[in-house]
Amino acid sequence: MGIVTLLARLLLGLVFTVFGANGFFHFLPMPPMQGKPLDLIMALVNSGYLMQVVFTVQIVCGVLLLLGLFVPLALVLLAPIIVNIVLFHAMLEAPQTLVVPLVVTALELFLISRYWAYFAALFTPFAKAGWFRTLAG
Repeated sequence: MGIVTLLARLLLGLVFTVFGANGFFHFLPMPPMQGKPLDLIMALVNSGYLMQVVFTVQIVCGVLLLLGLFVPLALVLLAPIIVNIVLFHAMLEAPQTLVVPLVVTALELFLISRYWAYFAALFTPFAKAGWFRTLAG
């Protein structure tokens, strides 16, 4: 594994570990929000979804990336979170807030490209259920 891949994995792992932990411990200041962004965040917070699911997945996947364990799985689990972060900033926040989400997206895409052998099978157009065919004979 190249040094750039290692650095990208560690940086992405650090980002999600820190921001996931911040969701629980609030050690980083939050910028003020109002209107629709605040409404969405409050709905996610009040439902428990943000803390019980999103921040937990961020921390677990961040730690997995930092340790180099189950990296493809961590990347798959983080992908929808990254998509939602980008869409939140693109649609509800000012466009200038997209810098960090786009850097995180670039790191994710770079790492997927470096671990492509583990993802290639997902893009099989007519996949067959191999385990079922084996059991059925």
